[in-house]
Amino acid sequence: MNDGRLLYDDIAEDLAWETPGITVTESHIFAFAGLSGDFYEIHVDDDYARALGYPGRVAHGILGLALADGLKNRSPVRLAAIVSLGWRWRFTGAILVNDRVHARIKVVGKRTTRHADRGIVTLDLTLFNQKSETVQAGENDLMVHRATQAAFAP
Repeated sequence: MNDGRLLYDDIAEDLAWETPGITVTESHIFAFAGLSGDFYEIHVDDDYARALGYPGRVAHGILGLALADGLKNRSPVRLAAIVSLGWRWRFTGAILVNDRVHARIKVVGKRTTRHADRGIVTLDLTLFNQKSETVQAGENDLMVHRATQAAFAP
């Protein structure tokens, strides 16, 4: 595996980086509503959202999490991940149409597994809008390839 992704053994416990950003559009929100089946009014009706004190429609919280994961996977720092094992996630602010979000990611833990060819990395992610306000935050546990002979066995 020599494609630039970091193996478990090469990941420093204090490694931190920022992702590129993405602008959340009406198309993202409506496409996500269609995929998830969640057409709750706050996501698709400006008047309803305004009546609740928002300036307009609010993106689905899970859409924000999905965008954070996508930003992680196309960031300049890429991990040799095998699978995501879980998320602990908080929705702390609204993501609105035309907000530009990006994430700050930091390695906060590492542990080996009983398998010599993999380890677990815990990432702390914070999703910010264009005003540098935290809109979502949490942790993600990733299983990551290790640099062992077992990792390259056929």
